[in-house]
Amino acid sequence: QVQVVESGGGWVQPGGSLRLHCAASGSIRGFYTLAWFRQAPGNDKQLVASITSLNTTYYTNSAKGRFTVSTDSTKTTLDMLMGNLKPEDTAVYYCQHASNGRATWGPGTQVTVST
Repeated sequence: QVQVVESGGGWVQPGGSLRLHCAASGSIRGFYTLAWFRQAPGNDKQLVASITSLNTTYYTNSAKGRFTVSTDSTKTTLDMLMGNLKPEDTAVYYCQHASNGRATWGPGTQVTVST
């Protein structure tokens, strides 16, 4: 069983930066992906960026050039540095661990970008 928890959300003005942190624990083995999704009010969850256990990263168009993901030596964390934040980045951000067709979600962390 895998557990996922996020931290680092908050309020920031447009143009500012935030760093989100995700930590996965439990039965983590084999090939897996850690990913950040976000869900704005009234919308579905959308993928933002991800990293695999082989250190392959992926960014959606909304994240390219502004967000950077990284992991540590354990490969069980996923940090996301978000820069040049815009009001449309406001959402609940969720971390997901996915492996062998099974996905585990964290409870989410709120990011609010406003003046």
